[in-house]
Amino acid sequence: MEPLIDSHFHIFDPAFPSPGNQGFIPDPFLAAGYLKAAGALGIVGGVLVAASTHGLDPAPVLAPLAELGRSYVAVLNADPAWDDETFRRVAEAGARGLRFNLYRGVSGSEEDAVALARRARAVAGLHAQVYVDFATMRPQMDALISLGDGLVIDHLGMTEAGLPLVLELVSAGAMVKATGFGRVSLDVRNALERIERQRPGALMFGTDLPSVRARRPFDAADVALIQDVLGPDRARSVLHDAAAEYYGIAPKEP
Repeated sequence: MEPLIDSHFHIFDPAFPSPGNQGFIPDPFLAAGYLKAAGALGIVGGVLVAASTHGLDPAPVLAPLAELGRSYVAVLNADPAWDDETFRRVAEAGARGLRFNLYRGVSGSEEDAVALARRARAVAGLHAQVYVDFATMRPQMDALISLGDGLVIDHLGMTEAGLPLVLELVSAGAMVKATGFGRVSLDVRNALERIERQRPGALMFGTDLPSVRARRPFDAADVALIQDVLGPDRARSVLHDAAAEYYGIAPKEP
């Protein structure tokens, strides 16, 4: 079994009461349950990502890192109230990025998100992970392009109409999560092929477990799809190497 890096998954621990999002509160999904699923897939490290339901408190995302182990890092929901010292503190605690969840209405305006992203990058090296239908982001393209490799795009950019903008950003250095195949509105095979062709090494696989609010959950067949579309060598980059390098993950042995 080839080792995988999971660049995008969530933990929902009832020990940390969730504010929810738009009336939705997910069922519990604990670190132990994730590690069991991850082990069956050959996952050796990854990136725990804040969901919309976590709100802006970093604790529900940072706390599970102790159980997940040293081959896991985190991406936190961006809080515009954080000062420079807070950015540095969460980075020391295992955060590698801030998520701007525009799709679920968590992160305010696009303009404010870009300004905050620049400050977090300059102060603590935190990248900006953006969850949005990129078809809506044309007015912000110059600002997003200026983030270069400090930008990570969620779920292939979400829609077919957003793919041309995603490709522009990939050319400028952005990374793209090959995740959420059951929640996007685009031709996944075509998107994978075009992004890989635009800049080899830009794609990073993720399970999106436990796939809450997706039309269908992650399936191991999603890994096979990446391998089928890209072939073994390029798929190895997507499934392991790109995320290991981008996040500085030194994976444990499976």
